Amino acid sequence: MTEDITAVTAGVVVIGDEILSGRTRDINVQQIAEFLRPLGVDLTEVRIVGDDQSAIVEAVRALAARCTYAFTTGGIGPTHDDITADAIAAAFGRSIDVRDDALEILQRWYAASDTPITKARLRMARIPDGAVLIDNPVTGAPGFQLENVFVLAGVPKIARGMLEDIAPRLTRGAVTHSVTVRLDGAREGDLADALGALQRQHPDVSIGSYPWFEDLGEKGVRRGVALVARGTDQAELGVLKQAFSRLRP
Repeated sequence: MTEDITAVTAGVVVIGDEILSGRTRDINVQQIAEFLRPLGVDLTEVRIVGDDQSAIVEAVRALAARCTYAFTTGGIGPTHDDITADAIAAAFGRSIDVRDDALEILQRWYAASDTPITKARLRMARIPDGAVLIDNPVTGAPGFQLENVFVLAGVPKIARGMLEDIAPRLTRGAVTHSVTVRLDGAREGDLADALGALQRQHPDVSIGSYPWFEDLGEKGVRRGVALVARGTDQAELGVLKQAFSRLRP
């Protein structure tokens, strides 16, 4: 791990027909973003693709080229539709086969529960040539890193465990902080000009406005806007927080 003050970015490719169909709700993007933020790595792009090798290859190549790091979630299990490892190998022009170190891990884990390693389970030991394994403290079956791409399981608890092994490998950038001011009774349209001026005055900070509504039943609806500033300079964020507080609907 090295320290750096430059921008360090990440992209995520979420893989799985079950995500696109709506049958399974993805929470990996949120937990990856939350894990990376204090390390100074900003998540800048997310793609969701189905269990289609060409789509996975295209998405991984695009994000690996644009971002410092790319992460994939899903598709490294024992079933026929778990094709992520093959797709990553294809994306980098590498061969793939059962690897001794991955197989040894599986043998050790399954032996502990007296479970046989079937042909299907053996698929989880197939690793692209040149990849570095990622420890899986939950179920044993490893993920892997190939160049700047980290391949994680789709099950959130497993993916979260794998992130712990990844953290020491990441270059760290400047940590992004945020401030929030909640304005009761405000409307975005009334604040647009003032927010635009603040954004021009602070080009290195991301400024956003997010309407909120609260149903009060017979008393109607209470509304307002949450103003958020995100940046690496905490002093500048303090200035913006004061500026937000002075805005009135």
